[in-house]
Amino acid sequence: MSYKVSSICLKVLSVISFLLLLQPAHAQYNWTNLDAELKAKQQLLGNNVVTLIWKGDSLVYKNEMGGFNSKTQAPIASCSKWLTAALVMQFVDEGKLSLDDKVVKYLPEFEKYFKNYITIRQCLSHMTGIADDGNFLKRILERKKITSLEDEVNGFAARDIRANPGTDFWYGSVGLNIAGRVLEVISKKKFDVLIKTKLFTPLGMNKTTFAELTGGPVNPSGGAKSTAGDYMKFLVMLLNKGKYNGVQVLSEKAVQQMIIVQNKPDQIKYAPKAAEGYTYSSGSWIVEEKNGVATSLVSPGLFGTWPMIDYCRGYAYIVFVKNLLREERAGVHRELKKIVDKQIISACK
Repeated sequence: MSYKVSSICLKVLSVISFLLLLQPAHAQYNWTNLDAELKAKQQLLGNNVVTLIWKGDSLVYKNEMGGFNSKTQAPIASCSKWLTAALVMQFVDEGKLSLDDKVVKYLPEFEKYFKNYITIRQCLSHMTGIADDGNFLKRILERKKITSLEDEVNGFAARDIRANPGTDFWYGSVGLNIAGRVLEVISKKKFDVLIKTKLFTPLGMNKTTFAELTGGPVNPSGGAKSTAGDYMKFLVMLLNKGKYNGVQVLSEKAVQQMIIVQNKPDQIKYAPKAAEGYTYSSGSWIVEEKNGVATSLVSPGLFGTWPMIDYCRGYAYIVFVKNLLREERAGVHRELKKIVDKQIISACK
């Protein structure tokens, strides 16, 4: 009998010890102010809000409000750009592409219109110089007239040049969609199939897709649908220098390339109000930087989702919603970051 009692006690102690090991990851933070701020701003953010924070090797914060949870799928608009940039870097890792390759090497249509000098790097950083329109609704209507990514990109080739490539920044869909088409040509696969195979499947992002159910053209710069849980896997991979669940999805060198500042403030000719004051890297905005390298990045989407990585504090963060991102909502996200930063100490000097 005493042996059985001792055995039971040992098992209970083992369980308690395991739970105690898990406790410090959560106990060292006080999220009371973050809970209160999210509750106060829930309606402004769109009522349905999922907030996740990852630090170290675990999820340290999770808050699901309204009808959304971490598995709810919704359009993420320009958050898609970060995903597309990562896919491009996979091709760089494999030696199939260089960021300094000229687009015309893969898309001869650009030579017809004397656009021989635009590089892949400039596509990822909105520095192509090709004329674009800041009117989102107008761009949506224009996309309805095209049948494929190939058609859209050929149309970009025929547009006027607004500025010499690499000299000014204009945020839009031109550059990332050109890069996406280049990947189609190299791989001989459709973009939505390609990114699922090479990026989403290795990361276990099973509810993320660029596929257009309506049959319209794929949109590498803004056409993804995802979930808070799925997108967090992508952020964790970037936070961990390209590694996820023991698999090196991107090389450390590729991740380092993705956080280099690609423009100067005075080169920015158009940026959405939510990103005013930020510079840009490859697929994401730079919130904070040191010596030309980003220490904090964000890639917000028009529908309000706000994914972010802070390398100095070592955390990844996402607020997942579906509500148009207006300037006042961007302000909410900046205030939320300040609250998070008070709980997680920076390691940067």
